[in-house]
Amino acid sequence: MPAFAAGLPAPLTSDDFIAFDRKQAALGQLLFYDKILSGNSNIACATCHHPKLGTGDRLSLGIGEGGDGLGQDRTALVETNRIKKRIPRNAPGLWNLGAKKLHTLFHDGRLSIADTYDNGFNSPAEEWLPEGLDSLLAAQAIFPVVAQFEMAGNPKENEIAGAVHDRIDASWPILAKRVRVIPEYGQKFVEAFDHIDDPEQVTIAEIANALAAFQATEWQSFDSPFDQYLAGNKAALSPDQKRGLDLFFGKANCSSCHSGSLLSDQKFHAIGLPPFGPGRTRRFDPMVRDVGRMGESDQLEDAYRFRTPMLRNVELTGPYGHNGAYPTLEGIVRHHLDPDGMLANWSPETADLPNAPWLEAIDFIVWNDDREMARQARFRDIEPVFLNDDDVSNLLAFLKALTGTSSVSSPPFGIPARVPSGLPLDQ
Repeated sequence: MPAFAAGLPAPLTSDDFIAFDRKQAALGQLLFYDKILSGNSNIACATCHHPKLGTGDRLSLGIGEGGDGLGQDRTALVETNRIKKRIPRNAPGLWNLGAKKLHTLFHDGRLSIADTYDNGFNSPAEEWLPEGLDSLLAAQAIFPVVAQFEMAGNPKENEIAGAVHDRIDASWPILAKRVRVIPEYGQKFVEAFDHIDDPEQVTIAEIANALAAFQATEWQSFDSPFDQYLAGNKAALSPDQKRGLDLFFGKANCSSCHSGSLLSDQKFHAIGLPPFGPGRTRRFDPMVRDVGRMGESDQLEDAYRFRTPMLRNVELTGPYGHNGAYPTLEGIVRHHLDPDGMLANWSPETADLPNAPWLEAIDFIVWNDDREMARQARFRDIEPVFLNDDDVSNLLAFLKALTGTSSVSSPPFGIPARVPSGLPLDQ
């Protein structure tokens, strides 16, 4: 009898994922690794979401525009090119973003499937979102390229950054032209999209749809030991992993939020993570802070709440939390079990932040703001749970049983040898 009959989620299958065109995915592979999509042609999607780093960057808060290198070797350039700000939130993993049931993205849920603006999405672009986006993931793909500190660059540095500061949709036609005038790209778009007869027809929508097709195809993962167990193979989990499963769906209460076949309720919860970094401040915020979902909803009850992440391949996607507060899986597990106790004992050295002495004054300044720290302390959606060390060890064993097998070791496309722009790859 299938395991889900005992109260566990139904197993994921290929039917749970959107079917994407293979030629579009192959084109998206090149775009994902090509720095041509950044304002200064110096950073690619893959720079912060690299398969060698679990589709993240292994940093608590990453360095986007103005950095050099990959992962924990990435440095903040100095002198006139030094970065002006850390990315305010952790780079999330990209696993299973093509799932049909997925309806909300970003840590604060600022992108979702909705009819808010009569274009199929609630997004930061509001009514200016381009037409022709085929999926939630395609809609997501167009925002990092216009984010100043992620990929666009600073005002006066390039035409992309300048256009963004005019209006968000002004930059996308410039990016689309930059790509389609490269002959190899132009031909590939004609071959991949039935409605494209000439490269001049390529817009940001085709670029986004190709990027989505690649990511959803490349990082689809449901072959972990846990998935095999759900499919009926009782021997797929070790005794420790099975005890961890029982804790996850029982005493530890993990499944109250990490529920369903995606192991996420796609809702928002305040768990009291240690704050640091520049915060994702709003225009009118008078201090460094990150109010989470409230920044999107403007509802006080959403303050300091962040979206529940999916957990397939969680072993590979640290650091953990919306700001990467914990570099280890054990750290974030213990925080969930005792949020206030872990917060009290957390130290700045725990965060994995690339060296940038000129930013150090602001990195942890929020801890000196007694009122802001008190506000954050009032919002908690999880209650302490006591587990002994053996329990924690078993729970960690189960979480590692969520790691895919061939889906991780042998993705369909891999890293390309080159990209049509001729720009260097981050490898």
